[in-house]
Formats: sequence, C-alpha cells, structure tokens
Amino acid sequence: MFKHNHIPVVDADIIARDALKKNSGGYKKVVAAFGPDILQDDGQVDRLKLGRIVFSDASKRQLLNRLLAPYISSGIFLEIFKLWIKGHKVIVLDIPLLFEAKMDKWTKPIVVVWVDPETQLRRLMERDNSTEEDARNRINAQMSLDLKKSQADIVIDNTGSRQDLQERFSEVLSQVKRPLTWTEFWLSRDGALSALLGVIIGVLAGKKLFW
Repeated sequence: MFKHNHIPVVDADIIARDALKKNSGGYKKVVAAFGPDILQDDGQVDRLKLGRIVFSDASKRQLLNRLLAPYISSGIFLEIFKLWIKGHKVIVLDIPLLFEAKMDKWTKPIVVVWVDPETQLRRLMERDNSTEEDARNRINAQMSLDLKKSQADIVIDNTGSRQDLQERFSEVLSQVKRPLTWTEFWLSRDGALSALLGVIIGVLAGKKLFW
C-alpha cells in the first residue's frame, strides 16, 4: 500500500532471499552449516525445507540468523543509502524481525500491522500453503504480535474489512508524510547537502579572509 502511494519500501524478505542465492556468500555458509540436503535439484536452497528445520529447532534458527545477519543488514542499509541518495525523505522498512534484530532503534515511527492470533494462523497457512504445525512453529519463533503492538508507535488493525484497512492506512499515511522535523531534515539528503554547502562556503570565506 505504501508503494501505491509512491513511498519506497525496503523488503527484508527479498533481501534475505537474495542472501541465499546460489553461490552467494550467505548460500555457501548456510550449505556448509546445514548440509546439501537443504538443496533442490537445481542447487538452489529449498527454503521450505530449511524453514521446517529452523522453525522447529531454536538452536538451528539462531545459527541461521547468525550466518545471514551480516548479509541481510548490509543489504538493508545499502538499499536505504541508495534511496537516500535519490532524495527520498520517507523510506518504509518491511522487516518481520524488526524487534528481534534490534533494528527498531533505527526506525521512526514503528508501524505494526496487528491481527488476532486465530486470524494470523489462518492467513499464514493460506499464504504459505502450510500445515497448522508448520505455521504455529513459524509464529512461535517470533515475538508475539501483541508484544509488538505494545512497542509500536502506530498500530494498524487488519482484522476488519478491506475498506476499514484502507481508511486506517490513509490516517497512517498522513502521519508518515508529515513535514520533517529539523532533526529529520538534517538527516535527509537535502539537509546533508545543505550542511556540506555551508562547510564549503565557510572554507572559501576563510581562505578569502586570511589569504
């Protein structure tokens, strides 16, 4: 929905998939740790099989996170930097493990899309065509939505109709697109360029004064 309103979105799931592409650094580390049984016939990682392994074993999930975290975090910050260079003042980070990865310290405001546990389970099973056991393992491996909700700046209740969601999103959009504070301005590309221009002018003025 943010993309439809011309706000760029950095999707952590896409970056995580890229980190597991065949022959990438992340791919080599994961295959070395989990063995060739997680590979498909074409040599790519079978994400469904790997998911079943890590979401049913906390130690293996932690291992996978440690192996891929450097590639995912660097990929996220690279995408942010590229969008910052282009002059985007608002960038949405779509990160399912935002709190677990401690990346909530880098974002403001924090938006959580909330649903009740039953709806969350049903939608996850429908989305991934997974069994109830697999879906529950995946949900239990993450911070609960209720806890995320308590730590959010903005909550979008997604248990209602499409119309309800659209109305709530419109409210959120107006908050996200509000004018920048001075701190946010100086962190933006335009603010950084203004600061750089000020430094250059100051240096040139100093040379003129003392030379």
